[in-house]
Amino acid sequence: MSRKPRLRSGTGVTMHDVGQAAGVSAITVSRALHSPDRVSPALREKILQVVEQLGYVPNRSARQLASARSHTVLVLIPSLSNTVFIDALAGIESVLQPAGYQMLIGNTHYSDSEELALLRAYLQHSPDGLLVTGLNQLPAFRQIVAQQALPAVYMMDLSQDDRPCVGFSQEAAGASMTGHLLARGKRRIAFLGAQLDERVIKRLHGYRSALQQAGCHDPALEWLNPSPSSMQMGADMLDALLAAHPDCDGIFCCNDDLAIGAIARCQQRGIALPEQLAIGGFNDLQAAAWTTPALSSIATPRFEIGAAAARMLLQQLRGETTAVQKLDLGFQLQVRAST
Repeated sequence: MSRKPRLRSGTGVTMHDVGQAAGVSAITVSRALHSPDRVSPALREKILQVVEQLGYVPNRSARQLASARSHTVLVLIPSLSNTVFIDALAGIESVLQPAGYQMLIGNTHYSDSEELALLRAYLQHSPDGLLVTGLNQLPAFRQIVAQQALPAVYMMDLSQDDRPCVGFSQEAAGASMTGHLLARGKRRIAFLGAQLDERVIKRLHGYRSALQQAGCHDPALEWLNPSPSSMQMGADMLDALLAAHPDCDGIFCCNDDLAIGAIARCQQRGIALPEQLAIGGFNDLQAAAWTTPALSSIATPRFEIGAAAARMLLQQLRGETTAVQKLDLGFQLQVRAST
């Protein structure tokens, strides 16, 4: 079942709406947004506040046929250098390109405010839909998506509301790796976290839950660094952790970069893995199988998540009804020699 292309200018907030709310004409609103030197600073500030409140986004395509689709999809991801999101992009492209759609890619750099700014900027190009990483967008972001009636699918996690999403339970995955370390007889298990985005925090919650159930959770073993992750950081965090807690016998790293750095430092220090210290990672990157010893990790279906999210979005764009709006693709505990 197909539907008529939606009229973007009729489904969202218009320049006329902004003018009414601000007590000025639509022409004045246009001047404030596009020729700010033609209005007073105070009036422009007033209009911008109304724009923010209403979630208005200028539409460059308004001068063109409003009913024409752009055949583009806005994809917002937090990093263009992280293999996790490169894999997801490959999955998205594998579905969108054969369907005649191109991607508009925005790199949010793990910033909620930058994510919002990118949404505002790219909506001026009238994308037909949105694929976005994670669930913790700013209220203004969610308001704009709703006001613009923009079809959207959220990736990498599972929502607790009615938002369409494709991913897996980050918390369950964190609990799975921690449970594996417990099953190996480890009790002084630390958590090394970096970047500290919403997915890392949920893995931390899974770690805590598993240890609390086992009766051996120690908050002092949670080591968190908000800076971007790296192998060097993993090595440095291992040194600091063992200096403070030499009895630590297991480590769950929030990603493979930290874990690979920690393993390399253990090799330098002569720490026997996994006898003295077991180390587990997350995402199961290609390098995980090539460390010495090979790294145990949580394998995540990044390509499949991207592809499934793109298919779900295309169903929305075609007006196809589907009962599946929340797709859990799961994860796999990949056990290797490091644990």
